[in-house]
Amino acid sequence: MITLFGWGPMFDCPSPSPYVMKSEIQLQMLGVDFGRALADLDSVSKRKAPYLRDGDLLVQDSHFIRVHFEDKLGKSLDAGLAPAQQAAGWALERMVEGHLVDVMVIERWQNDKNFFKGPAHFFDGVPEQARDAVIKEARGSVVSLQYAKGIGRHSEAERFHLAARDIDAVARQLADQNYLFGDHPVAADASVGAVLISGATEFFETPLTGLIRRHANLVAYMDRIKARYFARNLWPSFEMA
Repeated sequence: MITLFGWGPMFDCPSPSPYVMKSEIQLQMLGVDFGRALADLDSVSKRKAPYLRDGDLLVQDSHFIRVHFEDKLGKSLDAGLAPAQQAAGWALERMVEGHLVDVMVIERWQNDKNFFKGPAHFFDGVPEQARDAVIKEARGSVVSLQYAKGIGRHSEAERFHLAARDIDAVARQLADQNYLFGDHPVAADASVGAVLISGATEFFETPLTGLIRRHANLVAYMDRIKARYFARNLWPSFEMA
């Protein structure tokens, strides 16, 4: 039995986590038959999702989930790509996950209106008498992490200048193709597509939405990915108050 742990639709996205979306896309690309269950972050050492159980084996992190099944099945999600294309795909993946996601996190966690509309509901299960303290500690940790990374030290205008460069780079690479490197999706499409879908949601009030949606090819690309991999919601429900 193979089970992917994460969360289903939230914030008008197939998942609140682009990394859960990435793994769901890549597992489908690899033809893996898997179930879905809500994550319990306290039950795993890395305390993050997605994670996956393949029988008795626990695999944590979206990248290592991919590696596990590529090795197990003898398949590569980058099959058919030239070495330079594989390198470009990895660079695009690292760019959006290592930089663009940070801008998105700041918009959701540091903006009060966005936070209380969205991420605050992750803590609805915390006893009411402890909830405010838990939320304050969690938000403080997120803010401190982004400051330590450096992205949190920039002004809003500077952050969006950098985000726009990331997004423009993806749009130029995609051009008029169906996917990043042609007619068929590869590993980078799972990562890039998931991050763009997360960043482009209109659930939150953020300039990031417009920076992505101003590119017609990216809008079509996101629609293509959602239709191909998220036509049905197969996740158990996570109710927000």
